[in-house]
Amino acid sequence: MDRRYLIVDVFADRPGAGNPLAVVLDTDGLDEEAMQAIARWTRLPETTFVFAPTQPGASYRIRMFSPRREVPFAGHPSVGTAHAVLEAGLYAPREGLLWQEGLAGVLPLSVDGEGDARTIAVRTPKARVIDVADEHDARLRDVLRGLPRGALPVALMDGGRRWWLAEMRDEAALRTANPDWDAIAALAEATSSMGLCAFARAEPGRDYDLAVRAFVGAPARFEDAASGAANATLAAWLRHNDALPGRDGRYVVSQGREVGFDARLRLRVDEDGFVWSGGQVRTVVRGMMDW
Repeated sequence: MDRRYLIVDVFADRPGAGNPLAVVLDTDGLDEEAMQAIARWTRLPETTFVFAPTQPGASYRIRMFSPRREVPFAGHPSVGTAHAVLEAGLYAPREGLLWQEGLAGVLPLSVDGEGDARTIAVRTPKARVIDVADEHDARLRDVLRGLPRGALPVALMDGGRRWWLAEMRDEAALRTANPDWDAIAALAEATSSMGLCAFARAEPGRDYDLAVRAFVGAPARFEDAASGAANATLAAWLRHNDALPGRDGRYVVSQGREVGFDARLRLRVDEDGFVWSGGQVRTVVRGMMDW
């Protein structure tokens, strides 16, 4: 069966800068086993599948899979799928919003602008502080060894996915950091977290406010090119500490440079404390999948 299939580049102002995502638009007859097989075959960070909604008010329903398992929520698949359904003409925004139904509930996505200038942002589930660690915490000793620390304490936050967050002294220290992958993997497994999200304030004159690196420790070990969920969790932690950069709750993140990408994520914390994580999206591949 031929199925419409896209590969899009998320949080990218040009092809190749952001985080790739596969989107399957025609999903009739696909069960969970088939969706997992397709996601394993694409070998992309995530593959999403679009269905008709089952909840009142939802524009569409989404299921998202990594090559290993189904994912309850992630930022870059949400933003990229919204771009795909808009481009395909399947759904239109209502008062500037799409409503995505998924395992995390029905979440709004804001749509601003048209064409290549369009930005899409998902309102992420509210994150909460799980743990705040001091500098002597044995769980973090090997993870943070050799990493010059910034002002904020290290914290574990849960925003649908759990991340440890650590501020670095400056952007140069962050950019040149060499993670201890064994330590990060052990920390992720021991605390049921994704791993370590390290960040630093941008150097003067940059076109972004924060630099971010997200080290995933489990179930695989890799540095994420651009993570909407990790950055949303970080935004919640910065708001918790009255330490948001930028102006009016809005700021820009640079991520992925150390692994060959150059993503830009746009974060916004609204007056109710919700974090919106988004950016631009580019369609790179349009085609049909025979599956």
